[in-house]
Amino acid sequence: MKTVSTHLGMLTVFLAFALTGLTPDSRAQENQEIKIWPNGLPAGAVLLDEKKVEDLKAKESQDPRGHRFYVASPSLTVYPVPKNRANGCGVVICPGGGYNVLAWQHEGVALAEWFNSIGVAAFILKYRVPRRIPDNIHWEPMQDVQRAIRLVRHDAQKYNVDPNRIGVLGFSAGGHLTVMSGVQYNTKCYEPVDEVDSVSARPDFICPIYAAYLADGYKDNVAELGSLITVTGKTPPTFMAVTWDDAFRGAQSALLFARLRENNVPAELHAYSKGGHGYGIRESDNPVSGWHHNLEAWLKTSGFLTSTNKQ
Repeated sequence: MKTVSTHLGMLTVFLAFALTGLTPDSRAQENQEIKIWPNGLPAGAVLLDEKKVEDLKAKESQDPRGHRFYVASPSLTVYPVPKNRANGCGVVICPGGGYNVLAWQHEGVALAEWFNSIGVAAFILKYRVPRRIPDNIHWEPMQDVQRAIRLVRHDAQKYNVDPNRIGVLGFSAGGHLTVMSGVQYNTKCYEPVDEVDSVSARPDFICPIYAAYLADGYKDNVAELGSLITVTGKTPPTFMAVTWDDAFRGAQSALLFARLRENNVPAELHAYSKGGHGYGIRESDNPVSGWHHNLEAWLKTSGFLTSTNKQ
């Protein structure tokens, strides 16, 4: 049975499309995909052998869920908001998939459309998968997310976005990447390639949702935080949602919440009892399916959805 909140969420999305004069199908056709590396991948990029690439492309073509199994040319798919409806907030979305695939539809497109319905411009990041570096699986995706943040900030006016209200949201492995974007933004991942790289890669807020791999060794079975989770007073404000029955990911998020509090970083954590992993914003009988409404409230109270756009 659909909940009242689900009906309201669907109505909000419908009205958003009605106000723009577009249907969801026509809207999808106008979403621009932008390559984030104009002159090729950064130095040292790991390439996959031809046979593996062929196998991954074949698997992707047959996948009914729309997952992305092979990304060699990272990009941003832009879901803009018209100026008369934009509130100035923008979010880079990092779908999950264990750093091996990207759950493109339910952890990418669905969130982008929902963000648009509340006046937020969304940018789905197609970061490199599958894993290239076994003992440092997030390194090349971190290059991609840093570049993506800089690109959105550099071109903020074009997208009706305030350059000081750009966040990152990700799920599972994408949640891990989101955390890395917030705690490792000063880590130099690549040599600058153009003027885009002169702007900051620090997100103004981060939203790791059922984040994975927060312990050293990318472990999910221990209540620990890894050495890369270097929280300081300059770590961006953080919103988290996770469930108790999702391995030790809830415990890891709780530890991150405590570390944020120790450093006086504004944060909000929603730890639900049931829901498991990988639910996106799909409806269910579990209260966790409404986590995105709590996110909207947090964004409002934190000042990220203000209608005053200063660009």
